[in-house]
Amino acid sequence: MSTFAKPENALKRAEELITVGQKQDALQALHDLITSKRYRAWQKTLEKIMFKYVELCVDMRRGRFAKDGLIQYRIVCQQVNVNSLEEVIKHFMFLSTEKAEQARTQAQALEEALDVDDLEADKRPEDLMLSYVSGEKGKDRSDRELVTPWFKFLWETYRTVLEILRNNSKLEALYAMTAHRAFQFCKQYKRTTEFRRLCEIIRNHLANLNKYRDQRDRPDLSAPESLQLYLDTRFEQLKIATELQLWQEAFRAVEDIHGLMCMVKKTPKASLMVVYYAKLTEIFWISSSHLYHASAWLKLFTLQKSFNKNLSQKDLQMIASSVVLAALAVIPYDQTCGASHLELENEKERNLKMANLIGFNLDPKLENREVLSRSSLLSELVTKGVMSCATQEVKDLYHLLEHEFFPLDLASKIQPFLAKISKLGGKLASASSIPEVQLSQYLPALEKLATLRLLQQVSRVYQSMKIESLSLMIPFFDFSVLEKISVDAVKNNFIAMKIDHIKGVVTFGHLGLESDGLRDHLTHFAESLNKARVMIYPPVQKASKLGEILPTLGEVVEKEHKRLLARKSIIEKRKEEQERQLLEMEREEESKRLKLQKITEEAEQKRLAAEYEQRKNQRIRREIEEREHEEAQAMLEEAEKRGKSKGKKKPILEGEKVTKQTLMERALNEQLRERQEMEKKLQKLAKTMDYLERAKREEAAPLIEAAFQRRLVEEKMIHEREQQQEIEMSRQRHDGDLAEKNRLARMLDNKLIFEEKVISRRQAEFDRLRMEREERINQIIQARRQEREAMRKKIFFVRTEEERLKRLREEEEARKHEEAERRKKEDAERQAKLDEIFERQKQRERELEEKERLRREALLGRSTDGPSRLSEARPLETGAAAAAAPAPGPGKYVPRFRRERVDGGGQAPPPEQDRWGSRSDDRPPQSSDRWRSDDRKPSYGSKGWPSARGAPRDR
Repeated sequence: MSTFAKPENALKRAEELITVGQKQDALQALHDLITSKRYRAWQKTLEKIMFKYVELCVDMRRGRFAKDGLIQYRIVCQQVNVNSLEEVIKHFMFLSTEKAEQARTQAQALEEALDVDDLEADKRPEDLMLSYVSGEKGKDRSDRELVTPWFKFLWETYRTVLEILRNNSKLEALYAMTAHRAFQFCKQYKRTTEFRRLCEIIRNHLANLNKYRDQRDRPDLSAPESLQLYLDTRFEQLKIATELQLWQEAFRAVEDIHGLMCMVKKTPKASLMVVYYAKLTEIFWISSSHLYHASAWLKLFTLQKSFNKNLSQKDLQMIASSVVLAALAVIPYDQTCGASHLELENEKERNLKMANLIGFNLDPKLENREVLSRSSLLSELVTKGVMSCATQEVKDLYHLLEHEFFPLDLASKIQPFLAKISKLGGKLASASSIPEVQLSQYLPALEKLATLRLLQQVSRVYQSMKIESLSLMIPFFDFSVLEKISVDAVKNNFIAMKIDHIKGVVTFGHLGLESDGLRDHLTHFAESLNKARVMIYPPVQKASKLGEILPTLGEVVEKEHKRLLARKSIIEKRKEEQERQLLEMEREEESKRLKLQKITEEAEQKRLAAEYEQRKNQRIRREIEEREHEEAQAMLEEAEKRGKSKGKKKPILEGEKVTKQTLMERALNEQLRERQEMEKKLQKLAKTMDYLERAKREEAAPLIEAAFQRRLVEEKMIHEREQQQEIEMSRQRHDGDLAEKNRLARMLDNKLIFEEKVISRRQAEFDRLRMEREERINQIIQARRQEREAMRKKIFFVRTEEERLKRLREEEEARKHEEAERRKKEDAERQAKLDEIFERQKQRERELEEKERLRREALLGRSTDGPSRLSEARPLETGAAAAAAPAPGPGKYVPRFRRERVDGGGQAPPPEQDRWGSRSDDRPPQSSDRWRSDDRKPSYGSKGWPSARGAPRDR
């Protein structure tokens, strides 16, 4: 690394090296100086060094050196003298452009010379092989080698400058100018690949600018000047993208403009918005988004009508016709019919995004906005007066397609208008952003719209029609194209029709009956009737003999079925687990194979790159050696010629090895010796000229003094003469002015009279106008006062009505709430009563069961002597025994409670019929049995609780 005490020494050393042809060493010396930390204070010498540095970089096409040097120089002069950096960058771009232009002018076939897909790609392998094999290069290859490298370097220059200036607030204008020049470069030479890269670079610069907001020299986008520069750059990008027909980049540029405006919350000027909407019309037409194309045309028409004062009536009429035809070109049905939920969501998001681009809303609220549609667009055309500005042919066409009903001759009525519209259009005189308007581009869409309208109208009149007749009615398309149009319309529920090619008939239907819900209505009706029949008359199930023999067979089969299902599920899970493991193993093997293949490919690529780099270095080294040998030979011949002309001896000794370094050292020594001799001669000549000049001045001094005195006398005489002439002329002008004043003095009275008349007339006119104005103002004030009074009354009435309705609603809600609470309370009370009745019923049942159990135990305890007594008692029964007796017989069974009554002196109850059919005293009455049977089956209410009707009565 070279070190210098002063920057001037480095510049001087570089010039010396350039003089002897060592440009690489000179460039390296300057590069070491610029990148050194010793010279970080800006001075004028550094600017001169940078000029020389960029010149060397351009001559040798060293873009990387230029970028490093400019970055270091930016650090030096950013805060001290940023204008110096601007001058250096301008000089750098000027030199690069000049070299590229020189190379282009030298090439005879520009298109063939620039037939390269990518300016940043290296040479292809076949080009290298061709350069090694072929000895002589053709003209095309020489042109390619001459022009392409310089254009690569120019493209690299633009990228370097944009990278250096991307976050510099003091050089925003230079950044914008560089971007514009890069755009023009891509446009002039049709460089589409470089244009895409340039757009991406600028987009990334803006994204980083918004991401890193804490940078010191970051441009402020809220400033009007900065915002205007960035907007101009994006609009230029949009123009060039549309001219190069890069529609995707054009749409991205539109998104960039919209994002920039949303970022700063400010709408650009009307002139820029005209360009914005003009390009949007082209983009949406290319992408077949006819609805948004028409909406963009409408916005463009509004802007032109409002802000372009030089717009002629003819141009306005052409633009209005384009708006109407673009709106008519929109398909009259929704194309999202039958789409999935995901597709509908994506389409909704896309529509809202494009609607934002057209409406240019800086803070959109998507949930409150209406979706753009064809009907709303046509109604907006009428309300905004676009229809009144269009031509008569367009108005008639709109009326026929949207409002008339001609199912048979609609196409024949439309054809003359389409023929006239196809001839309309051309260049516009005053709308600079819209160079021309061609209405013929809408003819295919209008023909399709006319076909759809005719099919729609025919379907309302006819049920069927022959294919030949329908083809004759629609002369725009063949029947195959007509069939495609009709299929799309039927798919989107615009019309209902079927084509029978066997019979040659087109059948029209009704959309209400042909919908998806009613298409299979007879089938659904038959299925419903079948289900109802099965419910009314269920099929008879035959009893299974096997079920009688084996009652538990169903349970066994069910258990076995469940076991088999569980086993099957386990087997399925095992299979799935095994398949998953196999897939995992295959995936791992595939990933290992891909990794191994990737490693192999990378190794092969590294090997090829190393071989290519080695061959390249060998070729460069060989070329350098050949070039040095040729330069050494040339320098040797020049030294021999110089030695012969001066009569000197041969500078090279016999047998001495001739090298470039030796010759350059000798040439430097020779030049140094010649320079010293020349300096001595110049010093001698300067001394001689000094003596001669001193002698001349000594001889000329008295002559100059004498001439000066003569000049003083002459100028004094001239001054006195001119002073006298001025006095005389002043006296004459004064006399003339007095005469003129006396002549005009007699008209002073007339002047005063005329002045009074004018003042009085104007005063009367002023009083009259003031009275009229005051009267008009009073009328307006009175009208506004009445309007405000009416509005206040209306607001008071509306507010009173709202309060009354609100009070009624609150009362109704309170009433409903009280009713609900009352019902809940009644239900709770009812439920409590039912619970109490149920508990009492259960208690009674328990008591009755206990009594019954005790009675049965008593009966079962005396069953041993019952039969003998019964057999003894039966013969004693006679007709007289049926009468009342004071006491039972000695062998008759008497219950305990009856015996107690008898022993107590009470009368015994009458005999009763026993349980085997005879009446005896040992059986309670039948009514008690009936009561017990009713006791065991209490009735239940509607809620499952026993009702009071089925509760037992107390005895």
